[in-house]
Amino acid sequence: MLGQPRAFGSELRRLRLAAGLSLNAMATLVHYSKAQLSKVETGNKRPSPELARLCDTALGAGGSLAALVVQPSRRTHASAGAGAAAATFLPSPIRGEVWPMPEDSTGPGGDLALGRRHVVAAGAASLLSLSCPGAAAADPVGPPLIEAARSLFGHFRTLGQTAGPQVVLPALAAQTRSLCDLAPNAGPQIRRELLRLSSRYAEYAGWMAQEAGNDDAALQWTNRAVSLGAAGGDPHLATYALVRRALVSFYAGDAAETIALAQRAQQAKPPSRIAGLASQQEAQGHGLAGDRSACLHALDRARDLLSRPVDDPTSPVIGPSFVSDPVAMTTGWCLYDLGHPRQAAEALDREVAKLPAHAVRNQARYGVRRALAHATAGEIEHSCALARELLGTVPLLGSATIATDLRRLARTLNRYHTHRAVRELSPDLALALHAGSR
Repeated sequence: MLGQPRAFGSELRRLRLAAGLSLNAMATLVHYSKAQLSKVETGNKRPSPELARLCDTALGAGGSLAALVVQPSRRTHASAGAGAAAATFLPSPIRGEVWPMPEDSTGPGGDLALGRRHVVAAGAASLLSLSCPGAAAADPVGPPLIEAARSLFGHFRTLGQTAGPQVVLPALAAQTRSLCDLAPNAGPQIRRELLRLSSRYAEYAGWMAQEAGNDDAALQWTNRAVSLGAAGGDPHLATYALVRRALVSFYAGDAAETIALAQRAQQAKPPSRIAGLASQQEAQGHGLAGDRSACLHALDRARDLLSRPVDDPTSPVIGPSFVSDPVAMTTGWCLYDLGHPRQAAEALDREVAKLPAHAVRNQARYGVRRALAHATAGEIEHSCALARELLGTVPLLGSATIATDLRRLARTLNRYHTHRAVRELSPDLALALHAGSR
């Protein structure tokens, strides 16, 4: 680690001179100051992964510079606010009321525990909690109940686009419990449907836990979803769990683990929707690793798979549902990681414009990455204008993943701290970062 900056700097200087570029010319290409780049070349400043990828691209180094930089972990940590909400609804038997779940659960003790106070507050008046025991067994009641549960799940996903995990997680936990409480008294077909639906609720709870910054809770909820899916006769959720784990690894900055998990999911021969999402996640891993060819190949494979008809159109959509073209959006994300910020900005400009008005979380997520791409491309004033539109929304969403990119944006803009637009944005940006860390 101590020799890393010096080794990187020496190689950067060698490649720059071999390309016939002055320090000024190189600084212009990567949108860093000459002084900053000089410090990196002399080993007096540690290179960031972003700078390494930009230099790789500018010099056509094929990832050799990026390979010299050890990626710092970007794994998020639970904050005192949203992260605490994820911990409160962790699927384990250590809090309050314990209720039985399938025996093959990988969670501690095979039980999901919720504090009674939280369950009552979140779900006592819910549609599913009001169903009387045994009602689902009757054919006239069962199908309407399933349809209501599916519809309610759609509403929860919409709510998750506008509210933070501390709001959504308690309700998701309560509804997961309600579905499981109804399942033992239902007939075989309705029982399977209830368990499958509860697995989707649990899987979405895992995503909300990750948004809250609690990766452990996210993975335990995902494991719970796998158990419920298996009990309901859905073996494919176990494969999708690999994709979810790959996403956690991606946000932790672990490219190799992201790729390995995504490839394992594809090797399981899942339905085209899950295989496409796995290919898309693999592409992001290759982008993080700086492998452009493998990244674009995985994106092409994802585009083909996700364009195919789904096996069961009545089942709740798994994965992103408010992005019209997830592969095109992911392509923009990957281009940034591959060291092509201008191309990334152009792609994200196109795709963010297509997001529906109610998809506030997605607008913030991809909007911050869009502002980051413009800033890295040297378009500082435009980046600041884009960021300003989002700063009032980001703290309300309680998203640890969005906060990660917001911090990266702040670090990038700090290189231009004398720029008027940056100076004007700095107080509001600092406030948003502080609010997100509470």
